[in-house]
Amino acid sequence: MHGQRPGSLGAEDAKDAARITATPGQIILIFLLFGGASGASLISPAVGGVIVFLIQLGFLAVIGWRFLTLIISQRPFTPFGVEPIVLPRYSIVVALYDEAAILPHLIERLANLDYPTTLLDGYLVLEAHDQATIDAANDLTLPDWLQVLIAPPGAPTTKPRALNHALSVAQGELLTVYDAEDDPDPLQLREAAARFATEDGALVCLQAPLRIRRRHKQRRASPFLDRQFSAEYAALFEVTLPAMARMGLPFPLGGTSNHFRVAALRALGGWDAWNVTEDADLGFRIWRRGWRLGMLTRPTYETPPGHLVHWLPQRTRWLKGYMQTLCVHTRSASGMGWRGWLALALTLGAAVASAALHALSVAWIGLFFLMALLARHLPPTPWFGLGILVSGTIVALLAAKIGAKRADTPFTVRDMVVAPFYWSLLSLAFVHAFVRLILEPHRWDKTAHRPDIACEETAPILPPLIADAGRAAA
Repeated sequence: MHGQRPGSLGAEDAKDAARITATPGQIILIFLLFGGASGASLISPAVGGVIVFLIQLGFLAVIGWRFLTLIISQRPFTPFGVEPIVLPRYSIVVALYDEAAILPHLIERLANLDYPTTLLDGYLVLEAHDQATIDAANDLTLPDWLQVLIAPPGAPTTKPRALNHALSVAQGELLTVYDAEDDPDPLQLREAAARFATEDGALVCLQAPLRIRRRHKQRRASPFLDRQFSAEYAALFEVTLPAMARMGLPFPLGGTSNHFRVAALRALGGWDAWNVTEDADLGFRIWRRGWRLGMLTRPTYETPPGHLVHWLPQRTRWLKGYMQTLCVHTRSASGMGWRGWLALALTLGAAVASAALHALSVAWIGLFFLMALLARHLPPTPWFGLGILVSGTIVALLAAKIGAKRADTPFTVRDMVVAPFYWSLLSLAFVHAFVRLILEPHRWDKTAHRPDIACEETAPILPPLIADAGRAAA
């Protein structure tokens, strides 16, 4: 395996890096940048114009980047083909909290995984004070390879802390993480094992594509949010991340269906228990050590959060975690190299900045047309800024449409028309996340899950994996 890059975080420093959200130096720098820019803009409109122009150039770069990912991702990944292999022992970890209702469905899906049971090593990690889920687990008949693991009391009460507890006892050579509502493709473990077996040791993590389908009918579910959330996931996991993997760039992992080499994961110190998007952080920590990330083809199906009351806490946590991760990794940017820094800025940085400005952009466009309507002629038009907004919208919609087609997810013209209103909700989540970052940086906003109800949507049947690689050896 490759050595650690100069200036990168060591395992002992990295695993608790987000415990301090921002260093005094970072706080001073942020105030100087934003305070100085605001003050200069008030004193001199010309300076304000330059600042706005620079911001526009930044978004223009993001638009160009997203268009590039559309092109690079056009050649889709195909199921990995190898000769039969001796399959390694595989650890499966699921961290659960307040999931008594959905637990039977999870066990059923884990039992459907097509992998020799003698080589499986599974853990349901439960919190000591979550008696309802503990009782539900004890009432179920678990597969022989799956056991309940109680995380000892302590702080913080987060998913990554529970995952680290399982990592300390895991027996597998490879390890994957699933969430309570996940429905992974049965052959996903075999594909990951085959891929790791034929790649060099520098490839230490593989991300399965996450696809959204509505598997249950909540009384308060919002079709608008569900469809937009699904298209957003499709753009990320079917377009952006595959393109980044092809370019050999680091990327923020999804919160589930990450497959790791256990030795490398332990060398990294596991997950940062204080980071509420430990997945995004870990993707860049892997890069800092000189290792690589890749993508799988076998998906995991998830359900959307549903109503706004569930969507908002989840998105708040994501944006708060992105800001945590940006603070952590910009403390020692030299360890990232220019490609790593560019990837960080174009993913997490762009996500935070876009969320902050989406609502303002929509309001500006609305005000522009309202003024034109009232005055019956176009007001002075900042064509450059308007062009950036239009171009950004077109590229974002193209990514969503292409990703949705690959994921077999509906995304109609009507969905495209209303998408900017969904993006505006991100600004609400950003404000919420920024306040929570200051007041409760390590609080875990849990996403509510519901038991499945029979639904018309089912997972498409994919062709057999890699000519059943490894099956003969299993």
